[in-house]
Amino acid sequence: MEMSLLSIILLGIVEGLTEFIPVSSTGHLILAGEVMQVPQGTETFDIVIQLGAILAVVVLYRQRFGAVLAGLARRDPASIAFTRNVLVGFLPSAVIGALAYGAIKAMLNTPIIVAVALILGGIAILLVERRVQRASCDTVEGMPVRTALAIGFVQCLSMIPGVSRSGATIMGALTMGVERRTAAEYSFFLAIPTMVGATTLALWKARHELGDGQLTAIGIGFLVSFLVAIVVIRWFLNVVTRHGFAPFAWYRIIAGSIALIWLVFI
Repeated sequence: MEMSLLSIILLGIVEGLTEFIPVSSTGHLILAGEVMQVPQGTETFDIVIQLGAILAVVVLYRQRFGAVLAGLARRDPASIAFTRNVLVGFLPSAVIGALAYGAIKAMLNTPIIVAVALILGGIAILLVERRVQRASCDTVEGMPVRTALAIGFVQCLSMIPGVSRSGATIMGALTMGVERRTAAEYSFFLAIPTMVGATTLALWKARHELGDGQLTAIGIGFLVSFLVAIVVIRWFLNVVTRHGFAPFAWYRIIAGSIALIWLVFI
């Protein structure tokens, strides 16, 4: 994997911009790599720099995580429920991701899958937005265990590049009666163990292939995605609260259509 510094920075920006909005960061990294003619073999880079964006969640929600840790120490029921729901939601992707790692990695080299998934995912978001009913749950700790587990299984759809991890979890949560902002925040929190696990697995699988140059590229991309994501998270929550998810759905449909035309005809 040999990438220019400009490509590394641009891909880091793309990751930071798209990790937490329902448009698929992995899909955008694949399409951006195709446009910039980034050489094959960047799958590990694409996976690991996502953890940089996830670190932004830890920083922005550090007070909440601190309160949860303190609550766990004194066995506070709300802190226990919060932790339980995050871990239960993570469990399906941990098992399925480990078992299907090879197939998932192979799909990262197929940009046309991304284009189709962007379009279909955009349509799915519009349908969910129109059918969503009044929320019955407005906190992460208030979610029933079965709801957290079901959202975790829905998150597994995002192993198909272009589906969007945040999109799958948020839409899954909305259909199960979770309030919009809570659904978005749960998606943020669920990303932490999910991407720590994915990053650990990716680095372990590629441990014999990574040289100093690759590690430097990953480090730069990681830092850039972290800095960009800190800004995007706050903006995203404001947009969702005011306008819902439809703007992102239409973006997906338009971007996916352009990508599909470009990949097939150009």
